[in-house]
Amino acid sequence: MTEKQQPERRAVLTAPLSLEGGLTAEHRTPTIVQRVLGLFRSVRPGTDLTHFQLPPQFNLPKSQLQCYGESVYCIAGDILRQCARGETSLERLTAVVAWSISMVRPLAFGQAPFNPVLGETHHVSRGSLNVLLEQVSHHPPVSALHATDAEAKVELVWCQNAVPKFNGTSVEVVIRGERRLNLLSHGESYELSVPALMIKFLPVPGTEWSGIVRIRCRESDLEAELCYHRSHSFLGLGGNSRAVKGKIFRSQTGETLREIHGHWNSKITMKDVFSGKISVLYDAKEAISKLHPPILKDPKGLLSTESAVVWADVSEAVVGRDWDRARVAKRRVEERERRLRAERDASGEIWAPRFFRVTPNKDGGWECRPIAPEVPPAPIVVSV
Repeated sequence: MTEKQQPERRAVLTAPLSLEGGLTAEHRTPTIVQRVLGLFRSVRPGTDLTHFQLPPQFNLPKSQLQCYGESVYCIAGDILRQCARGETSLERLTAVVAWSISMVRPLAFGQAPFNPVLGETHHVSRGSLNVLLEQVSHHPPVSALHATDAEAKVELVWCQNAVPKFNGTSVEVVIRGERRLNLLSHGESYELSVPALMIKFLPVPGTEWSGIVRIRCRESDLEAELCYHRSHSFLGLGGNSRAVKGKIFRSQTGETLREIHGHWNSKITMKDVFSGKISVLYDAKEAISKLHPPILKDPKGLLSTESAVVWADVSEAVVGRDWDRARVAKRRVEERERRLRAERDASGEIWAPRFFRVTPNKDGGWECRPIAPEVPPAPIVVSV
């Protein structure tokens, strides 16, 4: 990865989304509910909100690309490497299930990251794990990710498109696309889907993850199904919106091997259906509590397209709650994006991603393949 460097290039890095403290707690605003409800009064049910632009008061000080990346590299422990350490295919799939759950992070009502601009990138390393993301399409917004760990022989490739729609009393954000985890030393590939994000305005404002997640390994004929849902309390009122229930089973026969139950923000247990033994599959407090933000190790290695560079002025203003400055800085980013698009249209230039090959598939989705076989070390790092 080479580019003519600018020594004074500046990046603003903020705390990741974390179970305790972190960005979600730092930027919670007391009057956010009233402001969000007022903002959406004029939006009609069924409206596609893909191109809807939020004022900076509703933004987290980071891009959506950074949030995607953080779900991979910001974690306490080494859950991803555990996937390759399993001695049996069942142990490895079980570890992949735990890792999949660890990528679900808490979001506060009324807060959203910046929409990435076309060609925006995010490049971070954690130990021998190198993660690279690129915004490969703007209309519709499609993000691609490639992560490699040469020591653990693990590779992650995904291409996804978040599609939000307003349903009157809520916004449902469906994540289209596929995440693939390759355990190279075992010759196994795992296909993973992700839950949808529900943003509810009435009767009680809040956010929750919902829907069915499927994880499948064709080489081992093993599969997992997880249902993210609300667990109801007495008479079906209240309850915890972070419940997870599921199973691990054989794809061909449907035979259930393990049962899964719990809450993604606390503990999730797994039961061996043959022996009856119950064990802890995932502990959120150990995995995603009190996470530390990335640090800039090599300023001269930053690309001009790096998320932390593109949104530096806006993020800094949002952190300082200087909304006038944030509004001006955000408008500057958006106007530059529109100008570049107009210049390409005028010259007939066809834009192409820098790090991925992108093709539409027959289902109306996208397929992204990384150009390089491995991701190089990044100028931004996370402590192990």
